Amino acid sequence: MSGTIALVGGNEWREGCAFDADLVRASGGNEVTVLPTAAAYEHPERMVDEAAKHFTVLNAEVRALPVLTRRDAEDAALADAVRASRFLYLSGGSVMHLRSVLKASPVWEALLEAWQNGAVIAGSAAGAMVLTDPMVDPRGGAFTVGLGLVEQLAVIPHFDGWSHDKAKRTLDLAPRGLPVVGIHEQTALIREPDGTWRAAGLGTVDVYVDGKAADLGALPR
Repeated sequence: MSGTIALVGGNEWREGCAFDADLVRASGGNEVTVLPTAAAYEHPERMVDEAAKHFTVLNAEVRALPVLTRRDAEDAALADAVRASRFLYLSGGSVMHLRSVLKASPVWEALLEAWQNGAVIAGSAAGAMVLTDPMVDPRGGAFTVGLGLVEQLAVIPHFDGWSHDKAKRTLDLAPRGLPVVGIHEQTALIREPDGTWRAAGLGTVDVYVDGKAADLGALPR
């Protein structure tokens, strides 16, 4: 059975992200493999340090995988490490860089294989956006191709920081019938292995279909 998926709205690895303890338990282990790919040009080592401090409190260890470039994503040893992981976490940063590095790469294929074998997959902000298809293009709020771990769903992270007008413009551009989910920071939209969805964390998860408010039942299973 495929594993749990967590789409986090940003400001990850903070005290409010109590749901991370549930994700560690769901993984069946005590190690979190962090891919700071999206933060490749934003001091990725700082992201890893933040993750390590956060998960230490949860009695879990962080293993950092330096998948920062396309060459890294094609490295067989790094792909093997991803494949063997029980909990993989994609950090925030640049979603366009993250997509270009991972798309159709051995590391991405290994991540899919790990998830299909029951691993937990989490992504925050850019890491959450890229896991869906389509995904919101941060350069203009329109929609573009994501990597599609979850299909027919798009997410807007940091939604508590979006103005009404900005959100409306993006929702108006959404393909008809597509659920678009605004996720607040330190908040997660979690898909359980049985396909059901739940929200967890400090903020709220707002679902829209055709510009109108909907509930979690509108999300693809």
